[in-house]
Amino acid sequence: MRGENAVSETISDDLKSGALFYHRNPRPGKLEIQPTKPLGNQRDLALAYSPGVAAACEAIAADPEEAATLTSRQNLVAVVSNGTAVLGLGAIGPLASKPVMEGKAVLFKKFAGIDVFDIEVAEKEVSRLVDVVAALEPTFGGINLEDIKAPECFEVEEQCRARMNIPVFHDDQHGTAIIVAAAVLNALELAGKQLSDVRIVTSGAGAAALACLNLLVSLGARRQNITVTDIEGVVYEGREALMDRWKAVYAQKTDARTLAEVIPGADIFLGLSAGGVLKPEYLDRMAEKPLILALANPYPEIMPNLAEERRPDAMICTGRSDFPNQVNNVLCFPYIFRGALDVGATTINEEMKAAAVKAIAGLARETPSDVVARAYGGEARPFGPHSLIPSPFDPRLILRIAPAVAKAAMETGVAKRPLPDIQAYAESLDRFVHRSGFIMKPVFTQAKQDPRRVVYAEGEDERVLRAVQAIVEEGLAKPILVGRPNVVETRLKRFGLSIRRGEDFELINPEDDPRYRHYVQTYMDLAGRRGITPDAARTLVRTNTTVIGALMVQRGEADALICGLEGRFESKLRTIHDIIGLAPGSKDFAALSLIVTAQGAYFLADTHVRPDPSVEEIADVAIACGDTVRRFGLTPKIALVSHADFGSFDTPSARKMRNALTLIRERAPDLEIDGEMGADTALSQVVRDRVLPNSRLKGEANVLIMPNLDAANIAFQMAKMLANALPVGPLLIGPAKPAHILTPSVTARGIVNITAAAVVEAQASSGTAPPVPETSAETGTPLISG
Repeated sequence: MRGENAVSETISDDLKSGALFYHRNPRPGKLEIQPTKPLGNQRDLALAYSPGVAAACEAIAADPEEAATLTSRQNLVAVVSNGTAVLGLGAIGPLASKPVMEGKAVLFKKFAGIDVFDIEVAEKEVSRLVDVVAALEPTFGGINLEDIKAPECFEVEEQCRARMNIPVFHDDQHGTAIIVAAAVLNALELAGKQLSDVRIVTSGAGAAALACLNLLVSLGARRQNITVTDIEGVVYEGREALMDRWKAVYAQKTDARTLAEVIPGADIFLGLSAGGVLKPEYLDRMAEKPLILALANPYPEIMPNLAEERRPDAMICTGRSDFPNQVNNVLCFPYIFRGALDVGATTINEEMKAAAVKAIAGLARETPSDVVARAYGGEARPFGPHSLIPSPFDPRLILRIAPAVAKAAMETGVAKRPLPDIQAYAESLDRFVHRSGFIMKPVFTQAKQDPRRVVYAEGEDERVLRAVQAIVEEGLAKPILVGRPNVVETRLKRFGLSIRRGEDFELINPEDDPRYRHYVQTYMDLAGRRGITPDAARTLVRTNTTVIGALMVQRGEADALICGLEGRFESKLRTIHDIIGLAPGSKDFAALSLIVTAQGAYFLADTHVRPDPSVEEIADVAIACGDTVRRFGLTPKIALVSHADFGSFDTPSARKMRNALTLIRERAPDLEIDGEMGADTALSQVVRDRVLPNSRLKGEANVLIMPNLDAANIAFQMAKMLANALPVGPLLIGPAKPAHILTPSVTARGIVNITAAAVVEAQASSGTAPPVPETSAETGTPLISG
């Protein structure tokens, strides 16, 4: 949800620096274009371009509907802006708006698999802007108008819809309106009120506010019960200042001129204006069980804590991610377009918007499934005053909204390609669930609820310092850095970071720490019979930062260790083994690495520890990996991968995987697992059905257990490079307390990811994992490369 406040002044210098670095590296911008067909030989070129492409051109010339089957048009949306109302930044122009439009494109792709061209147009005059947009129709399956100021945005959308035969949707208006309407329907149900009876008062009369009112009226609200206020005060009959034909529809015959005069008796306050305009004392005069939609960003019309203190019976929504009931446009626009595109809709009509409203409202009332509950920390907030609308990261959004929109399009006759089976279509959308690229978000959300102490062995490293800046801003953990104070302070200044020792993080000076003697004694007690002499212990506690960090975790002075940016993986592993030790029941460590590709998220094991695991070890690793994967909100679907497919070869490695399956099924009979199988068999239900139709593994495997270290590490490294995958980890499995060894190639953002995972692991190990609140797509931390 976007407010009308300027946001630039609310961004800290280090966040600005980080945002610029994010947009510049490793290459400028957030988007690229990838071919979807092979271009590896002369025949491919002949099919893709001349002369073969002529066949596709002729087919479309003969039947324009063939463009949907022969080109990418039906999955391609234009995000169009003239830069006249960008976020809270105002009229910064089309070029400066491009990062926002690229961001919108990323959300379309991540949440609904829709491709986008962002188009920034240097034109303010309505008729000429409409000409530009209308001329784009042959290229796109839909148009998303974005950040065009009111009242021009109304004219642009109205004229484009009249001229074009594809959906034209101004998200600033309708996206906000759809989510607000869902919140209103659910709030009224809880309050026992009817939409036709309630009084609605607004602060703000821009595009979003008027669209909200229009949609509510179409759902049953009565215009005579609606009072609009804006910067000039009440919108009343006869007013001339700042009036237009869209606002005039809501002009009331009244002598009232201020918000304070019209708020008494209101059931709903809708704020899309400026921070602080709804005074706490105004709430005293509102109706019983009021709904307060304070949606200005970053500062709402009233802060939720103030509103709740003044009116405990109020239900409150904001545009912010740090409070319940966040109104966020990403809840709907990707899925509305998904449904509209999939049936070839010529428009997005009122019935389709109403269907989206009801789908969103209905999802909030559903009992969370086991998968959703796990994805949000093991506990999901049930429907109620603090859960009027779903989280933007509820994976079921696409499963509810897109089919509802598609069905409404077919029923109202605007679908050019009606679906033969709406239920089959709904089931096919499951391919998007957990492929959003935001798979880390549930982990981040849970980590924030109970941040734990995480010690970073390489506390002087630039990547650690940049990571800690983000970790502090996100509230993910309580950082402890091992490093020399003068070096850390100098580098913080050099990198322009605002975190401060003693305030944002604890600093352990390896050259002068008062606990030195105690650390040496602890080290001797733990490793004195493993070749560590007293002299060696004294030297290592002064010089080896991994030893220091591991001792802190073992002594209970930190909850998790992160190390590995410098030095050898094996030496770090030995230190963790000697000091922290193995968890009960674990015979050895293992490493699980996550890669997120365009096709989905996959875990690979063992990528870094066991060179040639035995049957017993394979079984141990598979079962342990299943537990780890569940913390990411995923149901583990495990494949024991080999060069053989269910007995097609009788080699030692194939027999090992085959025997491991027998052992796993004895120990964990409920685990969804099968093998031995080839990688293609693991990743394709179609291929697997040909080889073994009765396999217990259904769909695509998301955990691949490899027969040895060579296979696992090679697969991991190749996937990272060839599939342009985002890596997270490795995650160390088996230590008695959370400890993770990163690789020297890790980025600062990769450290942030592994920190969140370590915090959640620490919560789980102490048995105090907290419930998880609603989160934001646009303001939350996205999945980032490790």
